[in-house]
Formats: sequence, structure tokens, C-alpha cells
Amino acid sequence: MKVFKFGGASVNSVERIQNLARIMLEKQEGKTMVIISAMGKTTNALEKVAEAFYAGKKEEALGLFEQVKQQHLGIAKYLLVTHYLACEAQLRDFFTEVEWLLHDEPVRDFDYYYDQVVCSGELFSTAIISAYLNETGIRNQWMDVRDIFRTDDDFRDADIDWDFTRQMVQEQVVPVLSGYPIVLTQGFIGATDENESTTLGREGSDYSAAVFANMLGADSLTIWKDVVAVMNADPKQFPDAVSLPELNYNEVIEMAYYGAQVIHPKTIKPLQNKGIPLYVKCFLDPSLPGTLIHNGSLPPLPPVIVLKEKQVLIELSSRDFSFIGEQHVGQLYHLFEKLHIKPNLTQNGAISFLCVTDDKTEKIGKLASAAAEFLDVQVKKELSVLTVRHYNPEIVEQLISGRTVLLRQQTADTVQILLG
Repeated sequence: MKVFKFGGASVNSVERIQNLARIMLEKQEGKTMVIISAMGKTTNALEKVAEAFYAGKKEEALGLFEQVKQQHLGIAKYLLVTHYLACEAQLRDFFTEVEWLLHDEPVRDFDYYYDQVVCSGELFSTAIISAYLNETGIRNQWMDVRDIFRTDDDFRDADIDWDFTRQMVQEQVVPVLSGYPIVLTQGFIGATDENESTTLGREGSDYSAAVFANMLGADSLTIWKDVVAVMNADPKQFPDAVSLPELNYNEVIEMAYYGAQVIHPKTIKPLQNKGIPLYVKCFLDPSLPGTLIHNGSLPPLPPVIVLKEKQVLIELSSRDFSFIGEQHVGQLYHLFEKLHIKPNLTQNGAISFLCVTDDKTEKIGKLASAAAEFLDVQVKKELSVLTVRHYNPEIVEQLISGRTVLLRQQTADTVQILLG
């Protein structure tokens, strides 16, 4: 039993969907659970739909959604012949779900509407790809993961109800796998007990695949990416990045914690709990070795570099020059928990507390407003956090050359620097 996960870049065109089919023919052995993301930039396009709707621009939202619809119908028409009509009917049902919402007026928080709109991207892509695989003789059964993954209602960053979800996997997925060689479903999404769609956090498809691997007792999980392997840095930001042939769970968890995008932060734990190896492979050239992630020891690694853009520095200071004590810090962390804000970097001074986090405008506004009741608050945006694991002084100086250093923290293994 294996689990395959294909990201958005691997299904962003007709040619790449055809390539996915070739990979399945070559690599699929025995029972396989296949998790697929939305196509290419679909998630970004649907985010714009949700933003326009929430801003009261109904016609703009509907127009933007029409572009997404036509893109998917066009791909389906190109790929499908005998299965086209059934696929089109399925797609139009999904389109209707979103359009009903877009004709309403927003009365709930943005994150709720974000999830209802954005989750449709995975439904569109998997409907088309399942139909195409069946048409080409690769027998599979499509499933709606929202019937399987039960989550809480923390929209945009939902947590899975493991007990209920495990029960659904046993009751719904396992029997289907006994009759089909492949079950194909969506990553990134789930649903509450009131059948409201949720998402598991950006890049959450990797996590979805790991949850299925854990609950199905898979022999391995393979994540198919548009890179040759896990790299020591994002090659789009650092062209001289090098491949890492192997990593262990602990190193990947550290990389993910600091913001490396190649593996979702939640992905490793479900695999580690059952000792399931993770392969990161290149869908453009499946013959490449990729990266094996396991539970063993590692040879020395090169510096691992993570650069997070769009960071916000929140400086919180006492109003009367009294110390920032445990009470103030406790109140702040209570706000972080309440607003689901993850500090990427913190520093506690005598009369100030510094926090660096992702720029989520609505949540930052709520935090600043609440904290202003007992502290002075200053917010600075458009910053970057540079993290280097296994660093040396030369690489750090090279990376920060010409940049303004606002904050620096380091341990024996890791240095983090806030850059202006």
C-alpha cells in the first residue's frame, strides 16, 4: 500500500496531467492512495474571488470565478472524450456550490468564505484527473475528502478530528481500495460536522497525504514536486541551491518549523509516528533519486537556508517604563492562541516585547487593537526573516550583505535574522 501526492505544479497543464498518467503507469504498484492539489495557480485565482466577494464586489467575484470555470472546462474538453459529459456534470455541480455563495452577502468572517471558495480548486482538479485516468485505462475511484476528513471550524487552519477521521477511513476508503487499485482524492481540505468546507493551512496537501499514509498503514509516501529533490534552499530565491539526498524526520521538522516550503510543517509527525519513509521525487524526471526522509542518522549537511518574506514586526512596549513581566507576556501569548497567530521570532527586553509573524492583515489588526489596551504597539511591515541552519560566519555575512539587520538570534545550530 502506497500513498502518492501530486502538487499543483504537477497538474497545471494538459501535458503535465498526461505526465501524471505516465508516472502512475510506471510507478504504481498494488494499492495506491493518490492525493492531488488544485491545478497550478488556481488557489491564487480563487483567493482573488473570495477577496472580491468579501469586499462587496459581487460582479467582479463572479467574473473572476467564470475565468476559473472556463479554464477547467477547457482542460477537461482537451483531455476527455468518452468521460467528458460525466466530468462536466460533476464540475458544474461544484461550480454551482460556489456561485450560490457568491450571490449572497458576506455576514461571517473572511476566513469562512475563503475556505468555501478556495476548497473548490481541489475538487475541480481531481474530478478531471480521475476521469482522465479512467479514460486512459488507469482504473480509479474518485472520493470527496470532505466526507472523510472531519475538522474543527478554525477556517483556513483547521485541525483534524483524528478519531472520527480514522473511523471514516476504515469505513469508506478501505472498502473501496479492496475493489479498486487506486483511490483518488483531494489534499488541503476537509469539512466540519456541519458540512462546511475547511482548509488545513497553505500547502496542507502534503499533510493530507501524511494523514492518509498514517491511517492506512502505508509502506511509503511519495510527494511529487517540481524540484529534483529537497534542496538546501529555495532554488527560485537561491540559484546555487543543492540537493539533499537524504534527511531525517527531525531535520525536516526543523526546516519546516522555520518556514521551508518544500514540506508542510505538519506533514512529518504522522509519518514519524509509524516509521513511514517519505520520498520527495521530481515529476519532471521520475528517474532522478530525489530525497529519502527517514528516522536514521545523517552525514554532515550544508547550510540550510530559509528566507520568509512578507513578515511583520510588532513592537509592544510598556507605557510607564515598567518591566514587561510574565503577566504581560502571558496576555500576549493568550492573544496569539486566540487569534491563531504563530510568532516566527520573539525577543523579550526589559520594557518591550518584539514579535515577528506572517503578514495576515486582519489578524495583525486584531492583535494590535487588543494589545493596545495594555501596551503601546508599533507595527512595521515588508520585512524578511532569514534562517540558516548548520551555518558558518561566511555564508551568513554573504546573505545579509547590503541589508538592514533589525534583530538577530542564534544558537549553535541555527541563526535567525530579521531584515529590513
